[in-house]
Amino acid sequence: MPNIPFLSKADDALPGGVTRPTWVVLDLAGPYPERQPGNPVQALLSRTETLEALAGRIQKLKGASWLHGVLVRFGEFTAAPAAAHTVRGLLHDLAQSTRVVAYLPHLNMVSLLAASGASELVAPESAEVNLNGFGLESTFLGEFLKKRGIEFENLRIREYKAALTRFSQDHMDDHNREQLQAYLDGLEGAWAADLARARGVSPEQAAAWLDADLTSAQGALDAGLITKVAYEDELIGPASRPFGAVVNWLMPDKQSSKKGRVAVVPLVGAIITGKSRINPVPLPLLGGPMAGSDTVVAALKRAKEDKTTQAIVLYVNSGGGSALASDLIWREVQQSEKPVVVVMGEYAASGGYYVAAHAKTIVASPYTLTGSIGVVSGKPILEEFNRRHGLNPERVGRDRALMFSPARRYSDEEREHVEKGILEVYDRFISRVAQGRGLTKERVNELGRGRIWSGQDALDYGLVDELGDLRTGLARARELAGLPEDAPAWNVTPKGHGPLPEFAQEAARAAQVSLWPFGSERVLAWFDQDIKVR
Repeated sequence: MPNIPFLSKADDALPGGVTRPTWVVLDLAGPYPERQPGNPVQALLSRTETLEALAGRIQKLKGASWLHGVLVRFGEFTAAPAAAHTVRGLLHDLAQSTRVVAYLPHLNMVSLLAASGASELVAPESAEVNLNGFGLESTFLGEFLKKRGIEFENLRIREYKAALTRFSQDHMDDHNREQLQAYLDGLEGAWAADLARARGVSPEQAAAWLDADLTSAQGALDAGLITKVAYEDELIGPASRPFGAVVNWLMPDKQSSKKGRVAVVPLVGAIITGKSRINPVPLPLLGGPMAGSDTVVAALKRAKEDKTTQAIVLYVNSGGGSALASDLIWREVQQSEKPVVVVMGEYAASGGYYVAAHAKTIVASPYTLTGSIGVVSGKPILEEFNRRHGLNPERVGRDRALMFSPARRYSDEEREHVEKGILEVYDRFISRVAQGRGLTKERVNELGRGRIWSGQDALDYGLVDELGDLRTGLARARELAGLPEDAPAWNVTPKGHGPLPEFAQEAARAAQVSLWPFGSERVLAWFDQDIKVR
């Protein structure tokens, strides 16, 4: 590409002497969750832009005939790979109708993935370059806890079910290492495929960039990853405007629900019984939003009862949780006469996969972490801790009634009782999946055993139907319901769960810290590792 600056000029004057810009600047920064939380407290506390809002902004830009180009500035872009892949698709769609230039001061795996949908990729000479592939760390606390008198009972089905092993073990076992490495390999394969399509090279060449020891923007240009080395002031002129300054010139959305619409029900966070709430405890996959079965089921019921709703999209971003709560949500999906499409976000594992088993269609990102079809139960053991600190729990009544107490280990009889229960739940889990996905129980067990899969692997093995994102899911829902392509979508909140009078109750619940949010439930369909790839 010639090393020339972009030209920008004012368009013809509008009434009142106002002129249109020819370039719009779109800033991208933050984690980009899929949607704003339906919970009023979560929505109040959230200050980040969502993928839903970004899609709306880009849709407006696509309708602006006066627009010459869009400069997309990537700031502190902290989205997960699945969200970055959605951003990539949005920019690619926009680039079909106008020039899209991505400006990347930080050239890393995730920002480059998101930016690869743009027509041109530009980085300043001083760009920070970190293109070393994907990796992760998980700290095991078994030895640390044991030195402090705390041990952990961990009963799991089966060998790949890694939930709670961080607390019961002092190292990563071979099965967990195997599945995590396979997941990371899947992510790197998807990344290479996406970059290859964007840059017009083979996936093998794109994969080779990860071993090319790139340290500078010039090196990235020479390797073919980006199209230009330049500073922002060299790209656009004074007639450019930030997106917020041109909203009044953009076409308004024109959607009517008279012919029908699609309901979107979110399931975000650890799955619990009762109402959705926030858990402020700073533990991975336990802190933050929690999806209550009562709330999610009520939202699904409302969508099914709404006469204008012809199809439902259940958006799942969850590592699972309570086996009971997962089954209650699954039942509501399975019983729906209206087609239900499940869209998987960053996670849809264990209970997050359970709820999807009977959806009409399952859509996953290539970067989704899914599967983990397995069950786990356990408890901390504080015998030594109590002895060291002079604590003396005394029992009265039946030992079986106190079997989940941390004061002592399970007896052999109690351990057999717990194992029997989780075996029954696991059998139910694989039966649900087998029936919903048209597979044999034997095949589901082969794919299960607690093992995680990338979205691409899940597609290859028949656990999902299609790769895509929420836009893909909405399109499939409209097709299944026979709705037009522009049929509107609406976000469902259960009746009686709005900001008032529930708001004060939600605020009170949000202030409660719970280290074990599952109540008395001990059988979990849960993947408890917070997989943050780097």
